Amino acid sequence: MPKSRRRGGGNPRGASGAQHKNMQPFSDEDASIETMSHCSGFSDPASFTEDVAEIDEEATQEELEYKLKDLIDLTLDKSAKTRQSALESLKNALTSKILYEFILERRMTLTDSIERCIKKGKSDEQRAAAGLACLLCVQLGSGIESEEIFKTLAPVLKKILCDGAASVQARQACATCLGVCCFIATDDITELYSTMECLENIFTKSYQKERNSNGMSSTQNTILHISALLAWTLLLTICPMNEVKKKLEMHLHKFPLLLSCDDVNMRIAAGETLALLFELARETDGDFFYEDMEPLTQKLRALATDGNKHRAKVDKRKQRSVFRDVLRAVEEHDFPTEMVKFGPERMYIDCWVKKQTYDTFKEILGTGMQYHLQSNELLRNVFELGPPLMLDEATLKTMKIPRFERHLYNSAAFKARTKARSKCRDKRTDVGEVF
Repeated sequence: MPKSRRRGGGNPRGASGAQHKNMQPFSDEDASIETMSHCSGFSDPASFTEDVAEIDEEATQEELEYKLKDLIDLTLDKSAKTRQSALESLKNALTSKILYEFILERRMTLTDSIERCIKKGKSDEQRAAAGLACLLCVQLGSGIESEEIFKTLAPVLKKILCDGAASVQARQACATCLGVCCFIATDDITELYSTMECLENIFTKSYQKERNSNGMSSTQNTILHISALLAWTLLLTICPMNEVKKKLEMHLHKFPLLLSCDDVNMRIAAGETLALLFELARETDGDFFYEDMEPLTQKLRALATDGNKHRAKVDKRKQRSVFRDVLRAVEEHDFPTEMVKFGPERMYIDCWVKKQTYDTFKEILGTGMQYHLQSNELLRNVFELGPPLMLDEATLKTMKIPRFERHLYNSAAFKARTKARSKCRDKRTDVGEVF
C-alpha cells in the first residue's frame, strides 16, 4: 500500500475529536454509566430547564473524562498490579471510543507513563504499556503528535526487543508496537529502514533454525519471530519500490525454509508473507520470474492438502484454508476477495497488502475494529474509505434489519448449513477440505 494513501489525515483532526462526544461505555462495569453517582451539580435533573438529553450527554462525558484522568494518574502508582490494571483500562477505553481531544491534551503525560512502565515494569506491565502505545498512535493518527511519541518510545522498544534476557512476551509486544507505531507515525525513511532492520535481526534467526535441526530455538522464541515477521511485513507495504526490490532479493528465496517449521502459526505467517512478496514483486516488475517456482508450488500444495495425523485437526484445517489461497496467489496471481461489514458500510479486501494491514489493526483493536472503521480518520485514510459518514439516529434505525427478518434469515442459513454438512457425513469425505 503506497505511503501516500495513509497520509493527509492530519488536517481534519479537530473534527475527529469533536464529532464523537456522545461516547459509549468502554468496559462492562461502565455499561450503565448514567446510573453512577454524579457530582452534586448533576444530581437533580429537575433543577435544569435545558434539554435533559443534552445534560445527560455532558454529565456522561465529564464522568468518563474524570475516570480516565484517575487511570492516567494510576499508571504512576507504586504498585505494579495497580499500574497494569490502569494500563489495561486505558486500552479498553481507547479501543472502544474516539478520544482524540482528551488524548491530545495529555499525550506527553501518557507517553512518559508508557516509557516508564516499559523500562521498569515486568512482563505483563510491559505488554500492556506497548499495547497502549499502539492505541495512542491509532487515536492521534499520522501526524507530528504520533511522530513525537514514536521518537520517544522507539529507543526503549528496540532495547527491550533486542534484549535476550527480557520476557519473550514483552519482546513480542515491543515488536508489534514498533511496527504499528512506525507505520502510522514516521515520515523519516531512515527511521523506517532502521526499524525494519531491527525486526529482521529477530525473525531471520528462524532461517538458521530451519537449516540446523539441532537449533535451540524454543516455541516461545518462535512466537517472537512471528510477531517480528508480521511487523516487518507491515512496514514493507509502505516502502519505496527500490527498497522493496532489495528486500525481495534478500528474503524471497529464504522464506520457503520457514514453511517447514514445526509451529503452524509460523508456517501460516511465512505463507502469507510469501504471497504478499509475490504480489509486490509482480507490481514492481511485470515480467517477474521466480526460478524455484516448481519446488515452491509443490511445497505449498502439500501444505494445502496436509493430512498428517500427528497434527491437530484444527491446525490442519486452518493451514489448508490459508495455503489454498497462498497457492492461488503464487500460481494464478489471484486473491479471494473478502467483504467486511461495519454499520451501513462495506469494505472489500482485495489484495494481500490490504489483508496484512487489516489483520494487524484488527489484532490491536479487537472488538473495537468496526467502530474505528466507521469513525477513525486514520483507518479510513489507510483503507481509502473517505471521511466518516454523518448519520443521524433516525437514518441508522431505518437501516437496521427487523428482528423477525433476521430470524427468518438465520433459520434459512441454518437449514442450508445442516443440509450441506449432512452430505459430508460419509467417512470417506474430508470435512476439513469442505469447510
